[in-house]
Amino acid sequence: MPTYEYECQKCKVKFEKFQNMKDAPVEKCPDCGGKVDRLIGGGSGILFKGSGFYQTDYKNKTTPKPGSCGKDKPGGCGSCPHSKD
Repeated sequence: MPTYEYECQKCKVKFEKFQNMKDAPVEKCPDCGGKVDRLIGGGSGILFKGSGFYQTDYKNKTTPKPGSCGKDKPGGCGSCPHSKD
């Protein structure tokens, strides 16, 4: 359930209300009873948890050096990008 932020038009007090998305918006200030406006919030931040979004998708992969594939063929192994010219 989201948290909504409201501001009273009369006393300018700001408050938050934790309510279901289907609930009707708050209409009266809990302090003075004046009319309130629901403010547009920035939402919550994104949390990355687990084994690693960065590790699996965006981390620079180290490239083996040419000739390190272990195959001693003229012109390299031919099956990797490390083939010798």
